[in-house]
Amino acid sequence: MNLMKKLVLFFAAILTLVFAASQIFKVQIGERIFAKAVSKNFGNSVLSDLPDGLHVVLIGTGSPLADPSRAGPSTAVIAGKRLFIVDSGGGAVRKMGEIGLPPAAIERVLLTHFHSDHIDGLGELMLQRWAGGGYSEPLPIHGPKGVSEVAHGLNAAYAQDRNYRVAHHGEGIVPPSGFGGAPIEIEAGVVWQQSGIEVIAFEVDHEPVSPAFGYRFEYKGRSVVITGDTAYSDDLARHAKDADILISEALNPDMVGIIETASREAGNNRIGKIINDIPDYHITPVQAAKVAHDANAGLLVYTHIVPALPSAYLDAVFVKGAVDKFSGDIIVGRDGMMFSLEPQSKDIERHQLK
Repeated sequence: MNLMKKLVLFFAAILTLVFAASQIFKVQIGERIFAKAVSKNFGNSVLSDLPDGLHVVLIGTGSPLADPSRAGPSTAVIAGKRLFIVDSGGGAVRKMGEIGLPPAAIERVLLTHFHSDHIDGLGELMLQRWAGGGYSEPLPIHGPKGVSEVAHGLNAAYAQDRNYRVAHHGEGIVPPSGFGGAPIEIEAGVVWQQSGIEVIAFEVDHEPVSPAFGYRFEYKGRSVVITGDTAYSDDLARHAKDADILISEALNPDMVGIIETASREAGNNRIGKIINDIPDYHITPVQAAKVAHDANAGLLVYTHIVPALPSAYLDAVFVKGAVDKFSGDIIVGRDGMMFSLEPQSKDIERHQLK
């Protein structure tokens, strides 16, 4: 038997022994792996290591259309160590856990409007923030007229859950007074200002949804603008003037048109009509690029992606024509993307959390 054959047999025997040991001690090995993973991830928070500045995390970049790779629309803005959430779509809270954004740290929530995909994760968000933080006062929820109905409705829907948890864990852990959300109806203008942070709401065109808001965050010479759902308007550029980052929703009408045609050919004219209706109150990638150009924005990031893009290969189709309108960087947002803005600078750092 030559040396090479002996070596092959030796390593095969070693691999066999390792495999056998992994099967015999499967429970013990699994327990160690699990304990190590829990120890590593428990209490893991993006906030603990962030330098001072303005940071944006795309929690969810999806839309009402099914997309297994994206949670519902939700964006986190971190100014210093203070955490704000803009909208809370379905799956956003679970995504926060994955990327290390603790709901217990949320300062307040700002809603752009009340379409279901922007609020269907809000009840869970309120509950997780209360249970994780032990607050004695409810979560402040800013929004346009109608926010009281949303907040009070969710409070009522989760009232029995509140009672269960108080009875189970005790009032010292989950104070009843801190449950739920406290609505704050806002109008266009400065809606919150403290510790050098300024949050400005501005009306957008999302008829028949009215009013609907976008938000501008300013902190230590840096700024981020989030459009919310909106049709194109010249006003958008004014509100986004010189923003470091413009985070814009985007709908590609050509791609949506293909879905409409397929729906009608399949005999589903009801869905075809709905698909036909939606482009008129959403901004296109090309239009958003024009806004970014006119506003002299530093970076354009798309979110609320319509339609779903199951592969990054389709990004080029989605943004077709946008580079002709805006010479700066354009990014098709994905869940877990983070952008960091150092105070009094022009730099933008990018990270993918998970």
